[in-house]
Amino acid sequence: MSAWNAEQYEGRHSYVWQFGGSLVELLQPRSGERILDLGCGTGQLTAEIAASGAQVVGLDGSPEMLGQARQNYPNLKFVLADAASFRFEESFDAVFSNAALHWVKNAEAAVQSIAAALRPGGRFIAEFGGKGNIRLILAALETVLGATAEERCPWWFPGIGEYASLLEQHGLEVRQASLFDRPTPIEGERGMEDWIEMFCGTYFRDLDANGAKEKVRELAAHLRQELFRDGVWILDYRRLRVVAVAVG
Repeated sequence: MSAWNAEQYEGRHSYVWQFGGSLVELLQPRSGERILDLGCGTGQLTAEIAASGAQVVGLDGSPEMLGQARQNYPNLKFVLADAASFRFEESFDAVFSNAALHWVKNAEAAVQSIAAALRPGGRFIAEFGGKGNIRLILAALETVLGATAEERCPWWFPGIGEYASLLEQHGLEVRQASLFDRPTPIEGERGMEDWIEMFCGTYFRDLDANGAKEKVRELAAHLRQELFRDGVWILDYRRLRVVAVAVG
């Protein structure tokens, strides 16, 4: 995946972590617990969890994101690692993940890593892109970019049954699971272009800067009729939220 623009992520795309506030409430972190924030980004939710008194470790695969996280919260612990292959010597009371796991195409390896990180009875609380997420955007990418679009897709958006089955195969008992629409407004006339530039870099890896910008404009124009309403762009997000417990 191409390098992340951490500054732009924190600014124009702050809704990514702001929506995670209700997920932290679901986590109910307690003082003294060891909690892993998997895909912590620039660290805002890591800090929110730490405010409970929990010992929290933020993990991300992006050096750019972690650099910003460490600058934002120098007293917290952040680790650079791959969500599909991380290991810790000491287990966690909970693994928390917001808006990250749809970026991990080797989902089974990620679930294995999560299960290995949890103590027996430990909980897994996650929300990420679910089945049907950005359906219109994916269709536009295929229309504009052709046959290469599918193979360049960096995401995996599972349904409840598919993901719950994967968790259960690895000793995680699903207690709650929901798939729901979350239409998400984004700022500015160029909001969709900003979103595409931020999150769709793998689609344009063979193009020079001018060629990429031209495709981004073409995509935004294609999406305008369906996703631009009353002067505001609305992302067609769908989220999968799960709560599971390690029974092994």
